[in-house]
Amino acid sequence: MSQSSATPLAAPAVQVPVVPLLQLGTWVVFFGLLAMLAIFFVSADQGAISLPAGNAVHEWVHDARHLLGYPCH
Repeated sequence: MSQSSATPLAAPAVQVPVVPLLQLGTWVVFFGLLAMLAIFFVSADQGAISLPAGNAVHEWVHDARHLLGYPCH
């Protein structure tokens, strides 16, 4: 009878990429400003500060206003 011992296979080392904080901070600021602009656009009062006249912006983002909890009726 032959006895064999299985040697465990070594998992390959996973290298985590190093991201410079300055580069990461730039993207965080960019997407943060983009998110704030989107929230401002969605939450803008009906016609008070919208560039298109009338209810155009309100109708475009109507469902998003309900999703975010803004009253719009």
